[in-house]
Amino acid sequence: MKHDQSKLIRTQIDRTAEGEHSSPLFLTSSFCFEDAETMRAAFADESDDNIYSRFSNPNVQEFVDRLVVLEHAEAGFATASGMSAVFGSFMALLKKGDHLLSCNSIFGSTHTVISKYLPKYGIEYSYVSANASAADWEAAIQPNTKMIYLETPTNPGLEVLDIAMISAIAKKHHIILNVDNCFATPIGQTPIDLGADLVVHSATKWIDGQGRVLGGAVVGKKELIHDIYLFCRSTGPSLSPFNAWVLSKSLETLEVRMERHCKSAFSIAQKLEGHAKINFVKYPFLASHPHHAIAVKQMKNGGGIVCFELKGGLEAGRQFLNQLKMLSLTANLGDSRSIASHPASTTHAKLSEAERQAVGITPGLIRISVGLEHKEDILNDILQALDA
Repeated sequence: MKHDQSKLIRTQIDRTAEGEHSSPLFLTSSFCFEDAETMRAAFADESDDNIYSRFSNPNVQEFVDRLVVLEHAEAGFATASGMSAVFGSFMALLKKGDHLLSCNSIFGSTHTVISKYLPKYGIEYSYVSANASAADWEAAIQPNTKMIYLETPTNPGLEVLDIAMISAIAKKHHIILNVDNCFATPIGQTPIDLGADLVVHSATKWIDGQGRVLGGAVVGKKELIHDIYLFCRSTGPSLSPFNAWVLSKSLETLEVRMERHCKSAFSIAQKLEGHAKINFVKYPFLASHPHHAIAVKQMKNGGGIVCFELKGGLEAGRQFLNQLKMLSLTANLGDSRSIASHPASTTHAKLSEAERQAVGITPGLIRISVGLEHKEDILNDILQALDA
């Protein structure tokens, strides 16, 4: 098979004696062995037999195998949530005395892990602006830097970082490059093809696509994934078989869903530009985006998120949300239903005003996760809220 979409759909658990066409659900905590020797070999890692669903499960493995196909990775491991994937990728590969270099525009919970918890384990960190040049990135590397961490596009400011440029720097200094690909999805970009060593996902978002289940994953180089597997196997952030079953089925429709999400998002972004009550609109494929050249170079589409800055700041942001009639107000994105959020008062409220400003989270910034409703209905709800 030539195309990733065909490969992932045909990547399935081996059929049972029942001959099912759709993969069955393996809701079990443990697995049985025919004899003592087979059991011994499994525990000695001499076979890949399933032992316990905290370690591995057929549904979880099918989800991982399908994501590996899409991300062009060597291996992967799935976790209970996106944040457990991020945390596992840090803690399995970093130790006391190591240094993590990260872009400064990252998800609020990731910022908390990096700035509050990693230092408790003796892991140092520093931030580089998402707008930094190659020289800036290289200057920020320390002798003990072991990992570079990126989000691109960033959450929620939609800055686009040049993965290939940063990868070249990471390889020069023998540093692991870890990229959060949640916003773009593997349909929008494949960071491994651009030089990343690891890719992390909150599968809760676009991969699930319907706001049903939590899940996360890390994919990338086999030897790095093995270390992450060993850490997570012992510490226990395991993905439930049911959630894995849902997410695996969701991957089958990711390409067609993202085509609709991205097409609608681009159209809405274009029509919001120049609105009297908006200071600016941000969408990677708009020519006005400051990183437009990077976006069209490394992304196949602009993603399903649109951001805009309201005139009137914090209070205008709150009033806008209160005037929406169709769009949901919820702590999620990547749903079939369109979602509006105001990062300054919600997801990034724990950052100081200076920290928010440094990563482009202005008081009136609104983030729209464009759903699968008709694009005219989404746009009309935004427009009537702006008018109100």
